[in-house]
Amino acid sequence: MSKGLSLFEKRRRRVRTALRAKAGQRPRLSIHRSSQHIYAQVIDDNAGITIASASTLEKDVRDVTGATTGSATNVGKRLAERAKAAGVNTVVFDRGGFLFHGRVRALAEGAREAGLEF
Repeated sequence: MSKGLSLFEKRRRRVRTALRAKAGQRPRLSIHRSSQHIYAQVIDDNAGITIASASTLEKDVRDVTGATTGSATNVGKRLAERAKAAGVNTVVFDRGGFLFHGRVRALAEGAREAGLEF
């Protein structure tokens, strides 16, 4: 890794490198966490399209605070239902540079509870 990169960027590159080795034919479940919201997408990198997405910004959940593990779990469940409806059952989890802790972990557990495998 080159000099001058933040710890976040180093983790992000390390995770992305490992994903390229494992990904193959499986789509990627990519997440982004901000201070107020959490976003998730199932992406087919071969075709370059987003298969399913969910976030705390959607109208039906917008009135609930987005910065909680409970809302992250709901986003994970909603994303898994949409991905399964699109025919995706197995994904590779791309946490980006975020630590697998708190809201990121809650989203992953919510997706697993709803039947998505990774």
